[in-house]
Amino acid sequence: MPDTLILQHEGTSVELGQGRTIAEALDRFGLNKDVIAVLVGDVLYDLHTPVTTAGALVPIRPGTERALDILRHSTSHVMAQAVRRLFPGVKLAIGPAIKDGFYYDFEFRDQVSLEDFARIEEEMRRIIEENQTFERFIMTREEALEFFEKRSESYKVELINGLEEGAQISLYRNGDFVDLCRGPHIPSTGLIKAYKVLNLAGAYWRGDERNQMLTRLYGTSFFDDKSLVSYITRLEEARKRDHRKLGRELELFSFHDEGPGFAFWLPNGMVLRNLLLDFWRKEHRAAGYVEVQTPILLKKDLWVKSGHWENYRENMYTTVIDESPFAIKPMNCPGGMLIYKEKMHSYRELPIKYAEMGLVHRHEKSGVLQGLFRVRSFTQDDAHIFMLPGQIEEEIIKVIELTNRVYSIFGFDYHLELSTRPQRTIGTDEQWETATRGLENALKKFGKKYQVNPGEGAFYGPKIDFHLEDCLGRLHQCATIQLDMSLPERFDLNFVNSKGAEERPVVIHRTVLGSIERFIGILIEQFAGRFPLWLSPVQVAVLPITERQIGHARMIADTLIREEYRVHLDDRSEKLGYKMREAETKKIPYIVVIGEKEAGGGTLAVRKGGGKEQGSFTLEQFVAHLRGEVERKG
Repeated sequence: MPDTLILQHEGTSVELGQGRTIAEALDRFGLNKDVIAVLVGDVLYDLHTPVTTAGALVPIRPGTERALDILRHSTSHVMAQAVRRLFPGVKLAIGPAIKDGFYYDFEFRDQVSLEDFARIEEEMRRIIEENQTFERFIMTREEALEFFEKRSESYKVELINGLEEGAQISLYRNGDFVDLCRGPHIPSTGLIKAYKVLNLAGAYWRGDERNQMLTRLYGTSFFDDKSLVSYITRLEEARKRDHRKLGRELELFSFHDEGPGFAFWLPNGMVLRNLLLDFWRKEHRAAGYVEVQTPILLKKDLWVKSGHWENYRENMYTTVIDESPFAIKPMNCPGGMLIYKEKMHSYRELPIKYAEMGLVHRHEKSGVLQGLFRVRSFTQDDAHIFMLPGQIEEEIIKVIELTNRVYSIFGFDYHLELSTRPQRTIGTDEQWETATRGLENALKKFGKKYQVNPGEGAFYGPKIDFHLEDCLGRLHQCATIQLDMSLPERFDLNFVNSKGAEERPVVIHRTVLGSIERFIGILIEQFAGRFPLWLSPVQVAVLPITERQIGHARMIADTLIREEYRVHLDDRSEKLGYKMREAETKKIPYIVVIGEKEAGGGTLAVRKGGGKEQGSFTLEQFVAHLRGEVERKG
């Protein structure tokens, strides 16, 4: 590193000597007010860190995502400091900032519970009021090992042992607390204005279930109370919408200890699932796809050829049949390659679009299973498009347009991300360059803003990911488009071109809904279980007030069923209020009440789910009303 570095900001330059910190640079620029860190090039520095990079200096102030990440990382240190004060002998693991907050992993001697959160928050308040400065200092690897060994911090020692010999190691001190940390941090604890300890969970050290189970405390923090209150409100709304809770209440699906990570679909859930699949099939037929089905179990040789055995083996379930090793498919693509290869194709046939609702299995660790969002068995709405190299951009745009249409039906906005070549790949440099350029050009022509994620592509090709934004502003990764020139090579796929010669096709791997299970989980939370009429497992509840109206109510229900509506006739000898509350709990879109007046006058008293009176209808009017709402996908 040179003896001096030149930093620029808004036309002004300053020279900074080696080992000088950002705080000194800010003083020289007159920028010390409200700045908690700076960006120089692509390096983020806090005020305590010596500058090693020359270039333009960009101040990081409260109100930005980077500032929040730094604040939350610093708050995780404060929480760990508070925990150590309250629970002597606790061992510290790691405490990073994450989306919307932070966590810290601990090994406690005694059990910690939700009741301890108030004590921890109170101790954090004391630390914050002390306005402790975050101080950065360096140790050699040997010094750091000795420092943490004396304190019996075995997890810190293990982390340090994983670093290179001779490495310089940064630590941060605030008050009586010292932690192994790269930083950056806020200048002092007093900048933490709003914070909360949120939850606890078990977490294996380094995510490996063979390691010690630790206690993970989750929290969040903000620069102002208003933002914290808004966030807590969103969390409470999210809990009400939790698909696991609503899945039980609405009798959609269940999970059992006999099959962890494997969903059991109940009758209402199957109705919802099949409605979604019917919609998917209609849209895909209109877009020129034909549906196929490939086996769940296939020989190891196939997975070796596809590259999955080498690159994805740890996520696959295997077995032996007739002394030959087989694998349960984690992906549908190799089977799709075999279907294409059954006969020689002409360039005039391309593109060929095979769609598959394929059941796949992946070995997910038990600690990451989360309702329908993370399971071990799920159905992918896969498709493989075999095309000419010159059709790449056109076909990718068509996939984006199809996905855009499907998402708009459910009221979802989405964010696009382009992920490029990772470290472990198959295929040539030229193939990767062609594939990546094709995706980039298609995105530019489609015209929606997108983000680039360097090195985050699949091992066989770059990809476009769609991140759904739900009604609470949360993002869910669902649809993906992956361009692949490698599997056609591995499977020796060909078509006859216009000159009569054999040529390799290009393949698009894509999903629209992604995992059906995950998408249904998102839908449950998006609609808080109150699905639009066309998706509702039960669309109409018919409630006679007394036994005298049961015959007429049954006639109404039978007529609606013949019109292909899903109807529940509640003819129990219960009070009307009780039956209406139950229909509301089940979130049935329409409640039809049949009393003496309705039975005698041939009308229906209709109430819309959610407590909205719709008024009086004739049966014909009500059927027409339902038909119009279903056709609008309302």
